[in-house]
Amino acid sequence: MRFGPEPASEAAGAYLAHSIRLDRRTFKKGRLLSADDIKVLVADGVGEVTVARLEDSDVHEDKAAARLAAALAGSGLKISAAFTGRVNLIADCSGVLTVDADCINRINAVHESVTVATLAAYAAVSPRQMAATIKIIPFAAPEWAVAEAEAIASASAQALAAHPYRPIRAALIQSTLPTVKPSVLDKTVDVTAARLTALGGVLVDERRAPHDATAIADAIKAADTVEADILLIAGASAIVDRADALPAGIEQAGGTVLHFGMPVDPGNLIMLAERNGKPVIGLPGCARSPKLNGFDWVLQRFAAGVPVTPQDIQAMGVGGLLAEIGARPLPRAEATRTPADTQHAPKVAAMVLAAGQSRRMGQANKLLEAVDGRAMVVTAVEAALAADVSSVTVITGHEADAVQAALAGKPVRFVHNPDYADGLSASLKTAAANAPDTADAMIVLLGDMPDVTSAHVDRLIAAFNPLEGRAICVPTVGGKRGNPVLWAKRFLAEMLALRGDVGAKHLIGQNEDVVAEVEMGDAGVLNDVDTPEALATVRTRSNSGSE
Repeated sequence: MRFGPEPASEAAGAYLAHSIRLDRRTFKKGRLLSADDIKVLVADGVGEVTVARLEDSDVHEDKAAARLAAALAGSGLKISAAFTGRVNLIADCSGVLTVDADCINRINAVHESVTVATLAAYAAVSPRQMAATIKIIPFAAPEWAVAEAEAIASASAQALAAHPYRPIRAALIQSTLPTVKPSVLDKTVDVTAARLTALGGVLVDERRAPHDATAIADAIKAADTVEADILLIAGASAIVDRADALPAGIEQAGGTVLHFGMPVDPGNLIMLAERNGKPVIGLPGCARSPKLNGFDWVLQRFAAGVPVTPQDIQAMGVGGLLAEIGARPLPRAEATRTPADTQHAPKVAAMVLAAGQSRRMGQANKLLEAVDGRAMVVTAVEAALAADVSSVTVITGHEADAVQAALAGKPVRFVHNPDYADGLSASLKTAAANAPDTADAMIVLLGDMPDVTSAHVDRLIAAFNPLEGRAICVPTVGGKRGNPVLWAKRFLAEMLALRGDVGAKHLIGQNEDVVAEVEMGDAGVLNDVDTPEALATVRTRSNSGSE
């Protein structure tokens, strides 16, 4: 890759290294400068620009990141679209993340342009949570470096994988002493049941026995009548030695104590055992509390089908200090909350506008006209459903019943715009007013753009990052802006003030500093069907493409 200053008049085909603010717009860094861009730069008096030029031995940042992501992603992980050299691996389940640390370290040592960052090994993940990110630092990486990183990733059985929680069934035995109140034991049942429920499991049995090895052994044998995948034993008094009542009771019942103790605080006094091929866990005293402790780490792995060995427990010390200390920004009480939003893929609600009167089309409702054998509005909705969106809502208006009938059976929500005769602004306002409260952003798709695909939508979602100044994402082709447009949630209130048969272009113009132009590889984002002639062109192109 060649990097450095060039005369603006000669910079076509290069990537802009630094953003340039012009009189009426801003060219963001990473923009592939077109001949039209050069005319604008020269007309604005820009004499020199700093650019990067890719050479034959380079792989563009997006392609390099996508290749490595495909090699790294194991089961339970989805691959985001690439943008600015970044691809995220997103968990698609609640479970536990496994990481081949040696593989990741070797990849990061290949070349400074290639980087991979992950969550900690065995971290608990939830759906849409970011598990890893692949970032190509400059605008390109050497082909040899990308190939070597791919080979390292492919050689690993599963470099990265998210293992979903299984619906495990657990039985609980509690030992009793006169000093332990029944209310404490009852609370332990509730807390344990809640822990299992959070992991998709269930507490199927609870019984109590005196704090005595023989009584505990009898209770263990009695629990054989229950179909349980795992046995949990909570002592009225903490386990302090392998010869204590709980481990002795397990041994008497024919079990084997595998390990006692763990380098996690709280959670030190845990015991790992096995009986009849099933795991048995002697709970530390802190397991009676809902606060995060070492027992959670062990239970999460078992619930996800990830083996836990004595060596695994011994390796939990780094990061195992969970006790509340002054230096921690959040106490343990906060540790079970949902991870910060920045750790999750954004929830983007797709809003498909299908309310227009098709005035320029004549008598026909263009949205119900067939392209590729199905109504145009069906194509638009299917593109949204196939994309990485959290929900799809269709805004109806003109001939609402017919539009809904065309979409019968699709997993979408319908919202009627009673003011559809007022034009596009009324549909945008309806969309903004009805976007789900849980959504981080809204992407507005037009029902008359049959060439827009899920890949276009996913690329816009990949670009969305308000923290990095990309709060409005607009698709472009050769510098020309098109649709759909993705809007951060904070702009929805402004949309409610729209008037007339116009879109929200002026909102884009008023917020250019947070607009991300996302270059697309085809003109699908520019092609809308407003007239019979445009419909005929689309049908002709579709028919020729199917021959």
